Amino acid sequence: MSMHVKKGDTVKVITGKDKGKQGVILEAYPKKNRVLVEGVNIVKKHAKPSQDNPQGGIINKEASIHASNVMPVDPKTGEPTRVGYKVENGKKVRIAKKSGAVLDK
Repeated sequence: MSMHVKKGDTVKVITGKDKGKQGVILEAYPKKNRVLVEGVNIVKKHAKPSQDNPQGGIINKEASIHASNVMPVDPKTGEPTRVGYKVENGKKVRIAKKSGAVLDK
């Protein structure tokens, strides 16, 4: 299953409670079609005291959101854009529909 966004992409959230926020994808879960975006969908997690966290308590961390709720940011304009695909030198690359800029480094 291929997704229109990848780890390391800068994306903008287009719907949901964090609509309008921008962040970098920290993790992508293609099987679930979900992504983890930095600073988006923060949830409070109750943690038991452990080796890493001897104090325990409530931790704020990102939860994943559905990939359809984010759009890559066009490197040229800084606007969210849809994604197209094009084969360049025998390699399939993602391009921004708005400016035609290549999204894959």
